Amino acid sequence: MTFAVELARRNVAAGTGGPFGAAVFDLESGRLVACGVNLVEAAACSAAHAEIVALTLAQSARGEWNLGAGGARSVLVSSVEPCAMCLGAIPWSGVVALECGAAAADAEAIGFDEGDKPAAWIKSLGARGIAVSIGILRDEATAVLREYQRSGGALYQPGAGI
Repeated sequence: MTFAVELARRNVAAGTGGPFGAAVFDLESGRLVACGVNLVEAAACSAAHAEIVALTLAQSARGEWNLGAGGARSVLVSSVEPCAMCLGAIPWSGVVALECGAAAADAEAIGFDEGDKPAAWIKSLGARGIAVSIGILRDEATAVLREYQRSGGALYQPGAGI
């Protein structure tokens, strides 16, 4: 989680995107497979969220859309709970675990719209064999969100023209 939060912090400091970082690690070796940061503005792409970028790069690195292929076991580590879009991508990715820092409510508190997620999203992922841990280094991850807010960075909201 420290790595994902630092990715988010560096993304804010560099002015290259929103305050979100994510990484995919191999659970057996602990090896980093790929990482990503929010690139919505830089890529002019609403889907370029940190989790989507990290999953895409991990799948490319492995040459396989299913990160669980061949018995591989991967964890997606995200500095903030997934938004509705990223939540939808997680079961398709093949990861067996999701670890989150700040809560969606923390991102919403500074003005981000995290979309409509089912109340039982953690239970739903669990039913698909994906373990979820939330609140890991939450204070540190939330501090990055606040830092971004102070910097005046764009807040992504449907219908807001951003």
